[in-house]
Amino acid sequence: MNANLNAWSPRALAVLRIVTGLLFLAHGLIKLFGFPEGAQPGQQELLSLMGIGGLLEAVGGVLIVLGLFTRPVAFILSGEMAVAYFMFHAPSSVYPAVNGGDAAILFCFIFLYLVTSGPGAWSLDGRRRA
Repeated sequence: MNANLNAWSPRALAVLRIVTGLLFLAHGLIKLFGFPEGAQPGQQELLSLMGIGGLLEAVGGVLIVLGLFTRPVAFILSGEMAVAYFMFHAPSSVYPAVNGGDAAILFCFIFLYLVTSGPGAWSLDGRRRA
């Protein structure tokens, strides 16, 4: 049974990468374009700290979905999420469930995992190597 599950490991990693990238892209679209309307924090000035974060999230999210430059992009995005947590979430409470930073923590550690594991199956990085 382990051999069968191990055969699926690269595909499961790819699914994790793609879903994470799509969710991260969605956060960037909110900050860059205010889409979807009413989502918080809404559209931000591009050259503000939140605007630059939105740009990293949108571009980085697309690159993660595609599996292109996965390791360096994931490293940068992991750092962005650590900064976001400690600058915006942690000051209001030490508890992630209270300060709203649980997603930032999860993104940070998923991106750290992608730095060490690579993109998995179905990635442009894999096609570039071949």
